[in-house]
Amino acid sequence: MHFPDDLYYSDDHEWLKVEGSRGIIGITEYAQAELGDVVYVELPSVGDEFEAGDNFGVVESVKSVSDLYIPVSGRVVEVNEELDDSPELVNQDPYGKGWMIVVELDDPEETADLMSSAEYESFIKESE
Repeated sequence: MHFPDDLYYSDDHEWLKVEGSRGIIGITEYAQAELGDVVYVELPSVGDEFEAGDNFGVVESVKSVSDLYIPVSGRVVEVNEELDDSPELVNQDPYGKGWMIVVELDDPEETADLMSSAEYESFIKESE
């Protein structure tokens, strides 16, 4: 299992990569493995605004349907439209081509509420 060091992690298994005032968000390798083959991803529209912890979309797999929870507050500035035609990218490259949205961060200090790579790895091991 891969836990990139340059990401923040939520206990809902979303990851966040901060680049300047923006954050790229997706689901973790652990989450996609638990879901199984992803067959559909419902994402918000550009301009939608969310508070940390809000539901921002849905991932449907062969096993189940799961809500997506945004790890930080912000306004959506980009959506990965490639997932409309290729939802399997979430399974194939969860930290790369399987990214979901980019938000303009309302408060970069909210990252203090998220886990580091090492903390998330421990969190996964404790939950198994």
